[in-house]
Amino acid sequence: GYFFSAIPMADTQALAVTYAALILHDDDVAPTAAKLSAILKAANVEVAAYWPTLFEKMLGSKNIEDLILSAGGGGGGGAAAPAAAAGGSAAAPAAAAAKKEEPEEESDGDMGMSLFD
Repeated sequence: GYFFSAIPMADTQALAVTYAALILHDDDVAPTAAKLSAILKAANVEVAAYWPTLFEKMLGSKNIEDLILSAGGGGGGGAAAPAAAAGGSAAAPAAAAAKKEEPEEESDGDMGMSLFD
């Protein structure tokens, strides 16, 4: 339909292989190139030959469940997840620096003037 005609061909093919990978994941089956191709063929979807292999290599060492959970939307919350995933050592100094800055901001804001004085 119209939805797929408005998307560039490469994006449509990547989307089709993504759906095939999610179908395999839902059935607890590893996303191999052969299995991805079989689903695409059964759905009568044609993609460039490299897509299933590319997805197999990309997803082979990854936990798809983690990828799904880390892809959540939302504004500024996404930057904290990679820092936390990298390990506590990177997150701890950042938190300490944020705590050090907070008192300075409070002292700068109190210059003897108040909106309600």
